[in-house]
Amino acid sequence: MHDFTGRTAVITGAASGFGLEASRIAARLGMQVVMADVMPDPLARAAAEVEGLGASVLPFALDVSRAEQVQALADATVARFGVPHLVFNNAGVGLGGLIWEHSVKDWDWIVGVNLMGVAHGVRVFTPLMLEAARRDPAWRGHIVNTASMAGLVNMPNQGAYNVTKHAVVSLSETLYQDLALVTEQVRAHVLCPYFVPTGIAHSDRARPGEMREAAAPTPSQRAAQLMSEKAVASGKVSAAEVAQFVFDAVQADRFYIFSHPNERALAPVGVRLQDIVAMRNPTDPFAHRPELGEQLRAALRGD
Repeated sequence: MHDFTGRTAVITGAASGFGLEASRIAARLGMQVVMADVMPDPLARAAAEVEGLGASVLPFALDVSRAEQVQALADATVARFGVPHLVFNNAGVGLGGLIWEHSVKDWDWIVGVNLMGVAHGVRVFTPLMLEAARRDPAWRGHIVNTASMAGLVNMPNQGAYNVTKHAVVSLSETLYQDLALVTEQVRAHVLCPYFVPTGIAHSDRARPGEMREAAAPTPSQRAAQLMSEKAVASGKVSAAEVAQFVFDAVQADRFYIFSHPNERALAPVGVRLQDIVAMRNPTDPFAHRPELGEQLRAALRGD
């Protein structure tokens, strides 16, 4: 897609972070924007801002883990603007700690949002886009799913998050191949950001009451929270830059979208693949920053 003017974008997680920045870019490009988020008040403020940029905006409050709510989002989009040309399945949450310490509620929440939210978006919007493409040979559509660098490597003490983001990478790669079997008009992409200053470190603010645990966080969960806050805050690439990378990739028809497409960020991915091919045990993820590994071990062992 080279011309965004007059096209429609559906963006989840649109009240903040990548979603809000993508909504701003879409508006400046002349798109109609459907902004979806689980937090109604921030969504209303974000939608008003984007509308102030001159775009026609449809704000839609929903929980992406709920299949019926994603279906309602699609129905509302089609009723207002027609079939969307860009679907950005971006909503996501973070959760850390030792993998055996995650509760059932933890798993239900993070899998529901990070994985099933993407799956619902793909399941609901892809058939609509394929039908639009069938009717019009000139029609073009793009589906972008937000994963993470955690979908390509496995840092310790981030188990549930890693699991969901690996699943989103797998889903997206399969979607790319499946679409190639049936059309050249609808394309898939996956966004794998590294550390970028967003609200991901404070995802608990959007956690539904019925998904919250009464028990206090474990030492591993507290350590993960502190490390996540520090790492995210230290990011030098902005959410606005990452959102622009998404639109650039759509224009260039590039599947993998990285916030940090450099050797330092991608090196651990190469090491992991080499471990697999060589059938050797996983390499120490802190080999290049041993002090971080020592800090985490000390926190977890009570040293």
